[in-house]
Amino acid sequence: MADLPDISHPPDICLLLRAHSEQHWLISQVVPVLRQIEQRGAIPDDQLGAALAYLETLWLDARRRATETDAARARLDALVGECDRVLYAKARRYHAAVRRLRDAVGHRVGMLTGCPCRDEPLTLADL
Repeated sequence: MADLPDISHPPDICLLLRAHSEQHWLISQVVPVLRQIEQRGAIPDDQLGAALAYLETLWLDARRRATETDAARARLDALVGECDRVLYAKARRYHAAVRRLRDAVGHRVGMLTGCPCRDEPLTLADL
């Protein structure tokens, strides 16, 4: 039986993948629900509570994903001298853009739900 190679993504690629995944999930899952709730009359009043509860659940998942993305960023920063400089810079810029998106969406979610939409990532104590 052949030995399987140790396949792991370098930290810069890992951060790029995590950031892309988080961005895609925010745009495809959270933002549509957020827009529907923000649009007056789009959701009947008797269903608004359920929609807000669903948005809170989505936001908890978004915070978990943000924690994973930020952890990938920390792993990249720990190996700054050992990474490809171009990929390192691109990964950091992409992460910064996703953080701005996360903060903007978080602000809107917080305005509707009263959820704590902080800059710091979700910790196990928050669950």
